Amino acid sequence: MQSNTASKKTAIKSRALGSKPRLTEEKILRMGEMDYMNDAQLAFFKSRLQEIESTLVQNANETTAHLQENDIIADPFDRATIEEEHALELRARDRENKLLRKVRAALVRIEEGDYGWCEDSGEPIGIERLLARPTATLSLEAQQRHEQRQKLFGH
Repeated sequence: MQSNTASKKTAIKSRALGSKPRLTEEKILRMGEMDYMNDAQLAFFKSRLQEIESTLVQNANETTAHLQENDIIADPFDRATIEEEHALELRARDRENKLLRKVRAALVRIEEGDYGWCEDSGEPIGIERLLARPTATLSLEAQQRHEQRQKLFGH
């Protein structure tokens, strides 16, 4: 099975991502195993990831602009509230920045033909999992093993 998966990955790497009609989640879910990570599916996930990337970059720009506003607040309680809001906003942007790195890495995997394939086993990650988490790099089983190892060994 591993060599069959490897040959399919090689075939996918050799295909160029053309402009195909945009799929919906429902259409992708109805596709068969042989269609896994075909050009249309890759284009769908590339578009979804690019939308996420755009939103994250826009949020970061808005936060930067917001934090650069120099409102002078005389009341110490109001100032403390604003500083706490800024701290919360920065924590949210930090989480989004980590997600942005994962999104960009997923876009690179699409270009390299590795998107949708488990980095541990080489098996398909699965459409349902990718729809739920487009940045996934592990199949559900591999993710569970990884989390179990973390729980047991603390890494």
